[in-house]
Amino acid sequence: MTFTTSLRRRTALVLGLLALAGPALAEAQNDLAGIRVINRDTGEVLRTWYHDGRYYVAGEPGTRYGLRLSNHTGGRVLIVASVDGVNVITGETANYDQRGYVLSPWQIIDVNGWRKSETAIADFQFAPLSSSYAARTGRPGDIGVIGIAMFRERAPLSHGSSARATDRPAPYIARSAPIPSSPLPAPAPPPAMAAPPPPPAARAPSPVMQAPRSESGDSARSSMALADEKLGTAHGASEWSVINTVSFTRATAEPEAISTIEYDTWDHLVAHGVIPDNARHHPQAFPGEPRLSYVPDPPA
Repeated sequence: MTFTTSLRRRTALVLGLLALAGPALAEAQNDLAGIRVINRDTGEVLRTWYHDGRYYVAGEPGTRYGLRLSNHTGGRVLIVASVDGVNVITGETANYDQRGYVLSPWQIIDVNGWRKSETAIADFQFAPLSSSYAARTGRPGDIGVIGIAMFRERAPLSHGSSARATDRPAPYIARSAPIPSSPLPAPAPPPAMAAPPPPPAARAPSPVMQAPRSESGDSARSSMALADEKLGTAHGASEWSVINTVSFTRATAEPEAISTIEYDTWDHLVAHGVIPDNARHHPQAFPGEPRLSYVPDPPA
């Protein structure tokens, strides 16, 4: 082995270790389909971190986001997607045997919100757990995870063959379509959780016993409490998003692949060791490299 070959191998090993320690570029991809999380306010793909066999992204409360789904095959695939344990089309507690998006061969689509109808969605928006759609509908147990279950389409049955139990058509399958430019009236918001009855009226304390209330202090404590909450996904503003209903027969009863991406705030992911403490980029006032004051000589 020459010195050059040895150096190249050691360099490749170091680069491989760095890749494992840093952000994942594959971002929950497999041979069938893939998912990326998009910051809709900036258009960038959120950096994905790989830690203990799981993928993570960091979000900020109030930021709109979308799921970029991609079909990696030459045939149609069905992708059943969930956010916080809730099916993004039906609003049911997520299960494999539910509605999903059908992608044509090699197609890429953006799923940007909770499906409200064939023409509207409610934006996905990062929010404190207590403001998330799952928590508001009484299902806070699986907040902080995005998942997709993927199915291939069954090939047409040959003449004379019989259908099996696993060959049932999937109900209520939807696929994406062009988005109109005209606005849509906002759909009705989801039913809010019933509020507990007010406590019985109590005798007001005497002026001497009543302590002055600090509104600014209460607001600060409330903001700190929200900042400490785990991140979830809220039921955001309404927008146009049109779909068509199509037929799709699953090749298998169980999904052929499942991909998940967990998410939380940057500070929480740093605290749990998912993101290195020194990974945050701090803006620089003068990011340019130092250079000579005058035109340098050309290279020899």
